[in-house]
Amino acid sequence: MTIVLSIKAQDKGTVTVPVKSSYQVPVAEEDFTSFFKRISVDKPEVRARQMNVLNQRYDLSDRPDPNAKMSRGKPVQAGGRVKLPPGVSWDQLTAMSPEEIRARGLFPAGFLPLPHPKNEEGGMVFPHFAIEGTKKQTGTDLQRFDVDFDIPDQLLPEFPAAIYLTTRPDLGDVSQGQLVTTSNYYELFNGILNPKQLEGLRLLLTPFAQQQFNLTADRRSEHPSLGVACFDCHQNGSTNGATHQAGDVRPEEVRHRIDTPALRGVYVQRLFGSQRALYGRRFHAI
Repeated sequence: MTIVLSIKAQDKGTVTVPVKSSYQVPVAEEDFTSFFKRISVDKPEVRARQMNVLNQRYDLSDRPDPNAKMSRGKPVQAGGRVKLPPGVSWDQLTAMSPEEIRARGLFPAGFLPLPHPKNEEGGMVFPHFAIEGTKKQTGTDLQRFDVDFDIPDQLLPEFPAAIYLTTRPDLGDVSQGQLVTTSNYYELFNGILNPKQLEGLRLLLTPFAQQQFNLTADRRSEHPSLGVACFDCHQNGSTNGATHQAGDVRPEEVRHRIDTPALRGVYVQRLFGSQRALYGRRFHAI
């Protein structure tokens, strides 16, 4: 069917454009080229707004602990990062009652929920190293044209993360320092995992349609793809810090940010899930 779509051009007023769409009224698709140009122009402003929020709330400086490192050598950051209101110390805040803190507006903003990098729209957002690593190995581009990831690299987990199997601790890091994707999982794990586990791992690495990176005109990536895989966020069974929004709340402004947790240890948990917790006897992860 053909739908008449009216869009507001910056210098030409309202333009009426006939658009072919697989969706019925009232959903209509704007031509992607027009949509891309209109949305991407706001990206620097979106970035500046989010970084202003982070810098007001947190100390984002690079302060590595000289004695604490992750499995593959990335330093662990040291010290508290939440900023206090001007003229107030932690000791002073500790001595106040909750009622006094509330009345004087002194509750540290860093303990409030952190908004999504583009809270009015939400969707998956990946750090640059995850985007680059995935594109290099699989050709899938997870870069959004409307927003960038916000948390600085030094505050994120190492990439790619090491993988240690509880069933074969003698093998050490079975990822061999590589990002596990569909391009190398068989080579890395054949002969180590059983057939069921190997097939399960393949599914975790297989892209599925996802709104921001799909084949339709409302995507937020310049080039369409099959979507994202579980391990695009849970890299090597760990996390790369990728963020999203809870999908079960309306209106949009009250949807809260959710960050990617590591899958390490899930096999011994009875309660697991992101907004959709599952309770059962035991869930086993590969």
